Amino acid sequence: MEGIDYHSEERSRAEFDVEEMKIVWAGSREIFEVSDRIGRLVASDEGFRKDNRTMLSRKDLFKNTLRKAVYAWKRIIELRLSEQEAAWLRAYIDEAAFTDLHWVTSIPGFNGIGMFVPAIKGQGTDEQQQKWLPLAHKMQIIGCYAQTELGHGSNVQGLETTATFDPQTDEFVIHSPTLTSSKGWWPGGLGKVSTHAVVYARLITGGQDHGVHGFIVQLRSLEDHLPLPGITVGDIGTKFGNGAYNSMDNGVLRFDHVRIPRDQMLMRVLQVTREGKCVHSNVPRQLIYGTMVFVRQTIVADASTALSRAVCIATRYSAVRRQFGSQNGGPETQIIISEFSLPRNLVTFMLLKRNTESHVNEIFDEWFRVIDYKTQQSRLFPLLASAYAFRFVGQWLKWLYMDVTQRLQANDFSTLPEAHACTAGLKSLTTSATADGIEECRKLCGGHGYLCSSGLPELFAVYVPACTYEGDNIVLLLQVARYLMKTVAQLGSGKQPVGTTAYMGQVSDLMQCQCAVQRDAEDWLNPNVILEAFEARSARMSVACAQNLSKFANQEEGFAELSIDLVEAAVAHCQLIVVSKFIDKLKEDIPGKGVKRQLEILCNIYALYLLHKYEGDFLSTGVITPKQASLANEQLRSLYTQARPNAIALVDAFNYTDHYLGSILGCYDGNVYPKLYEAAWKDPLNDSVVPDGYQQYIKPMLKQQLRNARL
Repeated sequence: MEGIDYHSEERSRAEFDVEEMKIVWAGSREIFEVSDRIGRLVASDEGFRKDNRTMLSRKDLFKNTLRKAVYAWKRIIELRLSEQEAAWLRAYIDEAAFTDLHWVTSIPGFNGIGMFVPAIKGQGTDEQQQKWLPLAHKMQIIGCYAQTELGHGSNVQGLETTATFDPQTDEFVIHSPTLTSSKGWWPGGLGKVSTHAVVYARLITGGQDHGVHGFIVQLRSLEDHLPLPGITVGDIGTKFGNGAYNSMDNGVLRFDHVRIPRDQMLMRVLQVTREGKCVHSNVPRQLIYGTMVFVRQTIVADASTALSRAVCIATRYSAVRRQFGSQNGGPETQIIISEFSLPRNLVTFMLLKRNTESHVNEIFDEWFRVIDYKTQQSRLFPLLASAYAFRFVGQWLKWLYMDVTQRLQANDFSTLPEAHACTAGLKSLTTSATADGIEECRKLCGGHGYLCSSGLPELFAVYVPACTYEGDNIVLLLQVARYLMKTVAQLGSGKQPVGTTAYMGQVSDLMQCQCAVQRDAEDWLNPNVILEAFEARSARMSVACAQNLSKFANQEEGFAELSIDLVEAAVAHCQLIVVSKFIDKLKEDIPGKGVKRQLEILCNIYALYLLHKYEGDFLSTGVITPKQASLANEQLRSLYTQARPNAIALVDAFNYTDHYLGSILGCYDGNVYPKLYEAAWKDPLNDSVVPDGYQQYIKPMLKQQLRNARL
């Protein structure tokens, strides 16, 4: 059984150059070569082993995570890795650790959104950067990002922690005035490891509140690691899932009149003088928003990575698992799909009407792979297409970040509101879809998907916080909706919409246009037809919300009452962005035999799946007719058939090692069952044949001696 590639036949059916697709997925040949080399390096190093992670106690897991993080730093120094190579190494270790919040994450698409170093870079003066960044880069201090509080998450302006300037001592006094002002309930690295934090608090000088600003605060002694006077800090407790994010010490932090020097306030934008006066620098405060765009771009890219891992596992396992048992001593097969769950003897009888018995067995082996069922394809292939779609919109967001940064440096703030709305919406859309998609992939793997060794439960548990951190997803969609309502309100003023809302400039045409699909389902393969349908749907939903909003005398009351409709309009707009960027990607020169063709199939699957899923929107707004919706579904089924031969190759293009994937079901060679059996015996519960507790509990029950048992 060892050495056999059970996916070899699937791989031989690929209709495109997989190696070239790997480069498209990576973003460039250079990125691919670096990531591939570092990925293999990590996979071959026993020091980064993770297959036993879900079996460890919380304390053992955390200690082992500390070991891995320090071992990684040691290897980075020994191998003299560049900053990019080091970032790849930390990413492929695939274990949430304090370093995730310390470093800047330069690898879009991998868990770990650095906040401490980026905050100092983005908000610190040149002098502050010169002082603190060398210490952080050498890991002589370990930092985290303390913004959220027990009673305040997305509402940053509601933060209660205070930083009051004392002109007598030239210091700020950091204080937690209430229980709900306790920092934490989510800053990673805070609970047990970080020596310093960027703390966000209300700046108070001369009795006046100047809003929320960042301060560098030392939390623990650099000699014995004990909390400094006035600081109460610890871990918030066990989180969802085995292993998963429990390797991270998310913390709680309270200040009791802790004093710090004045120069530890991050003063790139606003400075406090020795006399306690607030002076604005010549650096525009909007420049800080560039960091926000960067963080959200990273989150979107991370969505593509997390979803692609789940899809890779589900696709490979779906190609291994068969519905009926083999007649020739092949692998055990048990899954029953409801619409095909006819008795085997009846199915065999029907097939024998036209085939010999030996041919029937060949038909069973070939036809009844789970991945061959349309019901499986209709759930799996849209997720595969979504992973690619999120990848490309993430790559576009990288360009947007660079564009916004250049504009801000030139004091051009014209595109900032649109960039804020766009990144907020895409963060919400992609993280929600990915969290749901990972869970769907678990279901697609049947009962075995529930095993920790499938990799899917832990992947879900690690990923799902993304729906909340850096902005609750519904709150973000409401921010997008506000921007859309403002855009619609300004249409009559002559001010042209920009960026991803530029289509609103043709709102008159979009309110009246008719879908060009006639009698042929293939009409839906025209990207202009798809784009117009999504633009018209989004425009009509936004205009309808604006019209309903105008009926309210109090706009805020109207916004609250119509919030459900507004969220749906925001989702429509964000889906349009993803579809349009996928279509834009296909306009590029994409080398490699058959690569562009497969991307076209995936793009159409993604768009038409959304059209099918949100068919009510398209019909109720009059964008399409029921007949056109039916043709779209017909074409979607055809696209699933076209994608089927390339499914394994398309997930191979993600180029994930078995170590990084962390799944027996998704292993590269498809040799699932022996590995599942072997893994079962490694569970600590199987260390003994007779379980602990037998003598004390089970035996008295079996022997009818419960009266004498010590329970």
